[in-house]
Amino acid sequence: MQLPDATQRIASLLKEAGHPNAPVMLDDAARTAQQAADALNVQLGQIAKSIIFRRKPDDVAVLVITSGDRRVDEKKVQALVCSEAQKLSRADADFVKAKTGFAIGGVSPIGHLHPPVCLIDQELVRFDVIWAAAGHPHAVFELTPVQLRLLTQAPMHDVAQAATM
Repeated sequence: MQLPDATQRIASLLKEAGHPNAPVMLDDAARTAQQAADALNVQLGQIAKSIIFRRKPDDVAVLVITSGDRRVDEKKVQALVCSEAQKLSRADADFVKAKTGFAIGGVSPIGHLHPPVCLIDQELVRFDVIWAAAGHPHAVFELTPVQLRLLTQAPMHDVAQAATM
């Protein structure tokens, strides 16, 4: 089976970086972290979900990679990536596709058409192995939090809302 174009792009980038794991195609779509965790039979937190925000007025994409069982705290992200004149908002599907080259549900942490400002949630270090989207809602790849940091060159910060029990 031939990989979708965006997934081929991710596979090439991973290979160039010497990453040991190629993308795999899932039988069912993994548009949400829960769908991905169920398909892979892993904990929800092991899914490295990519959330795109829109920084205004410069229209820059801000990628936050967080643990699947956490929600991003938009105020924490805004404090890290915005000046006083800038605001952060959720990105719509058209903005995500135009800036990343990926549809929502398949946004990879690497291989964006226009490099985003990127932050990694420190909560991901709870896991030895995590999984990220590989450019398509059916495609994922395995990695570690350290490999994610190396592949994205992004800093780790506390960007998640407080966990509720």
